[in-house]
Amino acid sequence: MTTIYLIRHSKIFKVNNELNSDNFQVQNEKLSLSIEGELLAQNKMSNPIFNNIDRIYSSSYVRAIQTAKYLAEKHNLEINVISDLGERKFGISSLNELPENFGRKQFLDENYKIGDGESRLEVSARMFSTITTILNENKGKNIAIVSHGTAISYLLKKWCDIELINDKLRYCFNDKILLHGHIDNCMAFKLEFDDNNEIINIENIDR
Repeated sequence: MTTIYLIRHSKIFKVNNELNSDNFQVQNEKLSLSIEGELLAQNKMSNPIFNNIDRIYSSSYVRAIQTAKYLAEKHNLEINVISDLGERKFGISSLNELPENFGRKQFLDENYKIGDGESRLEVSARMFSTITTILNENKGKNIAIVSHGTAISYLLKKWCDIELINDKLRYCFNDKILLHGHIDNCMAFKLEFDDNNEIINIENIDR
């Protein structure tokens, strides 16, 4: 059995990018953790459930690497950075261009996207492909992956039953509730796979 701990990055530090000439995608990738986020990441990564990590992966976003570094330091391991573990690309130049209810539209329609951004189907496909490669390279090991809220939720949709209840999405695996609402900062999911990369179990270790 191979175990993956799929972790959302910690809390970001918000900045004013009105004078920033970088495009929105670059600005998003450069966002760093707040002081509160650093403390949260350090505390969460000290959880004994992460005591036997064999390998660490992270998206290329700054906030993900900054979160993963606490696991890397704890285990004296390097962080393997993979860009395909990154957050969904919006396809906009500024937040003002984001259509109303964009997130809901994209979740309901797997092909919906704007500009050169990504659809839910595209995000899910690259995340699943990357996870499959990681599984093939790490049979029988314990793996930590730091990624992003939307990217993780789109991946989980592959295995989970999802209902809209009280205007919040509820994720269930084998009739067990994993999540009702959004994925919080540093929230972690434990995914167990058999030798054929078939999912056996999913747990939200923060519930």
